[in-house]
Amino acid sequence: FVGGLIGLLGFRELIFERNISIEILMSIAAFGALYLNLHFEATMVLLLFSISEYLELFIEDIVRRHIESFSKLLPNKARVLVGEGEEYVDLNSVSIGDVILVKPGERIPFDGVIIDGQSMVDQSIVTGESNPVLMKSGDNVYAGTMNMDGVLKIKVDKRVEESFISRIINLVVEARSRKANVERLVDKFSRFYVPIIILSSILIVVIGPIFFGGSMDSWIYKSLILIVISCPSAFIISIPSTIFIAIIVASKCGILVKGGIYIENLSKIKAILFDKTGTLTFGFPRVHNIKHINNASDEILMYAAALERFSNHPIAKAIVEEASKRNLPFENLRVEGVKELPGEGIIGYVNGLEVFVGNLDMMLKYSCNCEDPTIILEGDNHTSICVSINRSINASICFFDDVREEAKSTIESLIDLGIKPMLITGDRFDIAMGIANTIGINEVYADLSPEEKLKIIEDAKGRYGFVAMVGDGVNDAPALAASNVGIAMGSGVDAALESADVILINNKLSLIQHLIRLSRKTMSIAKQNIFISIGVKMLLGFLGFLGLIPLWFAVAIGDDGLTLLILLNSLRLTKLKCS
Repeated sequence: FVGGLIGLLGFRELIFERNISIEILMSIAAFGALYLNLHFEATMVLLLFSISEYLELFIEDIVRRHIESFSKLLPNKARVLVGEGEEYVDLNSVSIGDVILVKPGERIPFDGVIIDGQSMVDQSIVTGESNPVLMKSGDNVYAGTMNMDGVLKIKVDKRVEESFISRIINLVVEARSRKANVERLVDKFSRFYVPIIILSSILIVVIGPIFFGGSMDSWIYKSLILIVISCPSAFIISIPSTIFIAIIVASKCGILVKGGIYIENLSKIKAILFDKTGTLTFGFPRVHNIKHINNASDEILMYAAALERFSNHPIAKAIVEEASKRNLPFENLRVEGVKELPGEGIIGYVNGLEVFVGNLDMMLKYSCNCEDPTIILEGDNHTSICVSINRSINASICFFDDVREEAKSTIESLIDLGIKPMLITGDRFDIAMGIANTIGINEVYADLSPEEKLKIIEDAKGRYGFVAMVGDGVNDAPALAASNVGIAMGSGVDAALESADVILINNKLSLIQHLIRLSRKTMSIAKQNIFISIGVKMLLGFLGFLGLIPLWFAVAIGDDGLTLLILLNSLRLTKLKCS
């Protein structure tokens, strides 16, 4: 029955998909053994092949269980607040804008914003961070995370299928289709491999007795050993299983890798370019000074905030936050014609007045009447932007952004790994050099436009071959796309998911060194699996040709044993710690 089923699968693939599969090889070997009246060997060939198929299914099951572990995190229902009461409804019945109630010990069912209450929230499934985080009113929370000890009212801002956890599930599934180059090479090889083996076995049966003597049956038996030894199942799974296990290991550390091609590219990285804001720094700049000429600082800040509330840039958020702290009514101002210029600033009309908020290059570009802006910025070592109302420079707003604590140790670790770190930023050179000197980067490019960043990346690729770019995923999309691997910090979650190849969900810069080590280890194990597979099969082929091993032994070692060995070797990746 098993033999008939395997044969049926093989011939179905041959007829409908025009592909000579592994099942065809094993069917030929089994029926050939029956022809030679070797019933035990025919049975063992099919039984052992079935075991090897089970081992492959075991690998698939690891992947399936990992994906299901995400899916099971969402509750089936949610408490929606309606009037003075609440309704317990299916997730599909909840709309964007609804307010839900989440009690202690319950999982949060939707992405949203806390509007009332505070609680410790376990976000480990999303960020990989094991310690719960205090979340309060105004903070964003994600579906699937665990509310630990408080009662939360959350305003839903995404439907269940659009939630961050759902998008992670989709990306993990899609990652399997983004194969590494070495995976595609193995796939192409396997298409031609099986027909070549069948032709070779036929030639052995025809030519063997003529040139080397012996009975036809003995040469048929040797050809059958060649067929089962040459079964490429272990070889075919050697690369995909290793790479996908690496993707799973990375996801458990809070690193989302979008495909095997990026694991392969990361293993070859020789240089990494870092953006400054939101990458080497926390990305939460604070307004610490406003230098104005004629207008009051509150009025300048209010006009700037009215415009910047339409931007997601960290500096824009800092301006809005400072205006909110001062209780300025910027939301009441009429804003029209907003246009954001990446790497420069933002333009629009506020209460009918033309307002520019951006760097000096932008001010000069739009012929603003810059009343000696160098006086405004002179002597300030922090990030600064200009505010112009009706094309007259009115003020500069100065910001301070703390460097991440792990930035220095991360740079040192990358240098130890033989990787060249570089800093590229649109900020001023003196600010960039101050940060670079603090953390140990000696190659700095500052005052860059987005186009100039692309040129720097292309130059780095010419010098080093494979390079990675690390940014916030919000303002660095072109630079991330231009590099061999774009790595985004997860603070700009939605933008990062779209623009980057790799996302550091929990914003830990130190995970970059872990990612490099994991990628190098992955490709090393993948190559080991290939060499082990080829070496064992060549040895068994030689022994089989000499008639020193039986048919069933060739299957047991060359297929089952090899598949198990490759699986165990690949699972060594799970021993790597997130550090």
